[in-house]
Amino acid sequence: MRESPPAGAPQTSGLPQMSGLPQMSGLPQMYGDVAELIAGATERSPLAEAPGKSGASLERVVIGGQRYMLKHLDLAEDWTMRASGCLRGAPLALWERGILARLPGCFNQPIVGAAREDRAGPAPSGGCALLMRDVTPWLVPVTDAPIALEQHLRFLRHMAALHASFWDCGSEFDVVPAMHRYLELSPWTAQAEAAIGSAHLVPQLVAKGWPLLAQVAPAAAAVVTPLALDPGPLVEALASTPHTFVHSNWKLDNLGTDDAGRTVILDWEQPGHGAAASDLAWYLAINCRRLPQSKETSIGVYRNALEACGIDTEPWWERQLALALLGAMVQFGWEKALGGYDEELRWWETRAVAAAALIR
Repeated sequence: MRESPPAGAPQTSGLPQMSGLPQMSGLPQMYGDVAELIAGATERSPLAEAPGKSGASLERVVIGGQRYMLKHLDLAEDWTMRASGCLRGAPLALWERGILARLPGCFNQPIVGAAREDRAGPAPSGGCALLMRDVTPWLVPVTDAPIALEQHLRFLRHMAALHASFWDCGSEFDVVPAMHRYLELSPWTAQAEAAIGSAHLVPQLVAKGWPLLAQVAPAAAAVVTPLALDPGPLVEALASTPHTFVHSNWKLDNLGTDDAGRTVILDWEQPGHGAAASDLAWYLAINCRRLPQSKETSIGVYRNALEACGIDTEPWWERQLALALLGAMVQFGWEKALGGYDEELRWWETRAVAAAALIR
């Protein structure tokens, strides 16, 4: 079911490695600062309205006649960095550890360099800058229309290839803890952002949505809201199931397909150890309005792809999937509530209530 890597792609297999995890071909190049990262740039132009809702900023850069994007992750401006707890920037950690160079060949990962970035001023802040190939033409268009079935199926197969490649990976992959990922969209984050006067829209919607969940879906709120405030029991339950390396933000805004059929994947802001099904659950929750097939069918496609990569899912699948779907409601219960009690919220409520018995 999996596509072969295109000519010229990294020769890192999407299948589990019999002799261990995929290995780096060499140490990543380190850059002392942003000036060194973009040395030789002949053009720099900021994007006035950068896409995304995190607070990151973007510039177009030309180096050696080639177009790049320079992304600035600034702790003072980016609420997702603050929520992650990885205050230097998770993509910088991935670059320094060589993890991005070990992705399966079915991915087009555009980051070609990363450097620490400290901004001086009245309120000095930390962060990092990422130099990326310009993959804009390949990204999923920002519309309300469902994506093509072929592309959806490819995303699920490549997600499975990523997870299979790093199955049972070591501590160097634990960049953002699972607890932090489940707190990112919690009432605590909303309160913390409000306390510092943050104007970002998403934390404000989070603050509005969580109380609303109790009104529109009280059965879901009884299970989910306590876990949104303290995800510890959920994280502990998931830890009893197999883990891998997860991207943790498989939203369509971060995805695309290049001319060779590889999946373009952006925004490595919350990666780390995690349950494979947590990436799947996030994908189903955040992209729900644009998926071309049912959640049940999509889940089956992903599981079959994971099995095709050599992962035996039978011993753990049902438990991890149920917990991961509950986890998606811990992350998105506020967002589902904002849409009212519709078929979408009813589907997730049913899964959350059913999984409650798995939490001690």
